[in-house]
Amino acid sequence: MVANRDASAAERPPGISAAWASSRACRDVRRAFLVLAASTLVPACSGKSAGAAGNGNDPQGGGTSTTAGNPNGSCLSLSLPPQALPADVSKPTSVVGTGTAASCAFAELDNAVKKGGIITFNCGNAPVTISITATLTPPVSNAYANDPPVDTVIDGGNKVTLDGGGSVRILSFVHAASWQANTDTLTLQHIAFINGKATGTVLIPACNQTPNANCSTGYDDGQGGAINMQDGLLRVIDTTFSNNQAALLGPDTGGGAIYIQGVASPAYIVGSTFENNKASNAGAIGMLWAGAFIFNSLFDGNSAVGEGANNNDPSQCACINNGQNQTGSGGNGGAIYKDGGDGMDVTICGTEIRSNTANEFGAGVFLTADGSTAKLIVYDSLLTNNTTPIPYWQWCPGVSTDNPHSATSSSSSPDPVNSSFCDASGTCTAVCAS
Repeated sequence: MVANRDASAAERPPGISAAWASSRACRDVRRAFLVLAASTLVPACSGKSAGAAGNGNDPQGGGTSTTAGNPNGSCLSLSLPPQALPADVSKPTSVVGTGTAASCAFAELDNAVKKGGIITFNCGNAPVTISITATLTPPVSNAYANDPPVDTVIDGGNKVTLDGGGSVRILSFVHAASWQANTDTLTLQHIAFINGKATGTVLIPACNQTPNANCSTGYDDGQGGAINMQDGLLRVIDTTFSNNQAALLGPDTGGGAIYIQGVASPAYIVGSTFENNKASNAGAIGMLWAGAFIFNSLFDGNSAVGEGANNNDPSQCACINNGQNQTGSGGNGGAIYKDGGDGMDVTICGTEIRSNTANEFGAGVFLTADGSTAKLIVYDSLLTNNTTPIPYWQWCPGVSTDNPHSATSSSSSPDPVNSSFCDASGTCTAVCAS
């Protein structure tokens, strides 16, 4: 459940510590850099310019800049863990293509993905686009039967684009009936996903009881326009997601580019770009009982287009949907969205989040912890021009976490205590500006 405009105050769990990459004095400067005005960049304590673009092939920065990832900064405050580095593809399981664009057909890709393992491409020297006519399905194991994990790596070599044609979800990595148990790993690197579309099929029934004026409408499914994932592990490195779409109306559906649910470990999104994706909630990335580390990435022009947010309120809706008296039909999290009481954080470092929109809360980032210790943690990042028509429950423009808020106050801007930015008294070092 996500918060409704009139939802009551949530508990504010204490902050957590994080491993920092350099001295305390330098870390203090970096930590202060959640700047919502694009005119200033954080000073670099390591001698590397904070404005230097990272290399998409090397998410740690340096080398030649590529089109994927944040062009205006990089993560300085945290060291990238091994999960954030590209997979070794020197010994591929399958090579799609025999040296020409024509040889890189969907059927060859589909067969390779079904086998799993390491998948690379040999489509010639020029970039190639492969039309996806049916959803790709990497192999999965059954953790409850103690099957060994199955890993899949898809590496496009910075030359391959997978195109859903505005009609099909591009990839599904779903462990049916599995929840926070599986360790199969899907790695996507040096590739692009465009024009994926997930279409809702489970329509929320009309409520014929009263009250019913604010009951949820739209769909209960249709998540993940490019990628839909349940359980398992996800790594996305130097990858572009553009013009993907999930279901556009519904209280819980979302993830225009990626939807992740029911995982035991956070996803890693590194040096990647999300642009012009849209969904009811979570224009770019949606998480339900999931978390993520997002490094050196760009979120630009994504939209959460649902309406009414989401709440459990029997005084507004007499009917039950998803075990609740569900009201509202989405509109939270224009770029990034997390919901769930799993206690997993969303950590964002070296990332630019700009010009995203939401009809309700969190045009840039939305997080509701559902009473757990889950927090939003942001370092070395730039958030600008993320807009919503809702004037309250934003402790910084475009950022909403489940702190106390008031629907009756047009100026309410509660302290983000449920965040690593602020201490227990609500004192915040981040700079917030419109």
